[in-house]
Amino acid sequence: MIDLDALAGLRAVATHGSVVAAAAATGFTPSAISQQVKRLERQTGVPLLERVGRGVMLTSHGLHLVESSRRVLAELEELEAGLQRRAGVVSGQVRLAAFSTAMRGLVAPIVRRLREEHPELRLTLTEHEPWDTVDLVAGGEVEIGVVHRWGGVALAVPEHVVTTPLAGDVADLVVHREHPLATRSSVTPHDLLEVDWVATSEGTICRQWLGRMYDGTGRGPRIAHVSAEFDSHLALVAAGLGVALVPRMGRAPLGEALVAVPVRDPEPVRLVDALHRRTMADSPAVTAVLDALAQAGSEPSASRAR
Repeated sequence: MIDLDALAGLRAVATHGSVVAAAAATGFTPSAISQQVKRLERQTGVPLLERVGRGVMLTSHGLHLVESSRRVLAELEELEAGLQRRAGVVSGQVRLAAFSTAMRGLVAPIVRRLREEHPELRLTLTEHEPWDTVDLVAGGEVEIGVVHRWGGVALAVPEHVVTTPLAGDVADLVVHREHPLATRSSVTPHDLLEVDWVATSEGTICRQWLGRMYDGTGRGPRIAHVSAEFDSHLALVAAGLGVALVPRMGRAPLGEALVAVPVRDPEPVRLVDALHRRTMADSPAVTAVLDALAQAGSEPSASRAR
């Protein structure tokens, strides 16, 4: 009989490309992932991984097993969700991945209530970028993902993954209180042609949106400093190093040194969605978490801004 936990380890290697990456994504050690794969090789009697240079790749047997297991695992997941729905039980583990500001502004506020209302429910939380979260949900490594997308910046989601809209999260221009734009009631991209930006790195969804915001100006944003976290953006703006576009969800209090100025034409709004596999649609545990996220997301984003 094939060990389902060991199969999950092999699938993680296939998804993330290496034993080390699979371990980082699943929370296991590389040694544990390797042992899972070896156990699966003993059970099946065929080699599933082969060494290539300093890394590994799946053999043809391993690729066949991963691909063929998708239908079986999906049916088992759907069966388990249906049984829990019949029993009306909100229990078991729900693994949830979210981007950092959603973890602070959307997920963390609902955890206490979920634990009080459903004491048999276990939540495991991890932070990931949206495209990584899509892969984790699609590959069965987490049950729920929270992702964002800006305007026309697409985020590809596989057909077997369901998208539930949660919120529209407005971003403001954050400037030092002594900046010339601090007294403005609003600004447009044409007002921002000569500012120095603190921005996320090239290739991120937020950076892509910042570039698209300048469409029609004939210019691009002038990036002065790059940082991954919005909290760091606020610190750098407070130090007088530039301006930043910072969403309201999960935003730290601006304090005395900073001012948030609304941006118009276009208004920078990122759409926040929850993802889950269709096979989990009947799961009371998944439904309970999705309902709590939707309720939190329905609150005006302005109430989370300061």
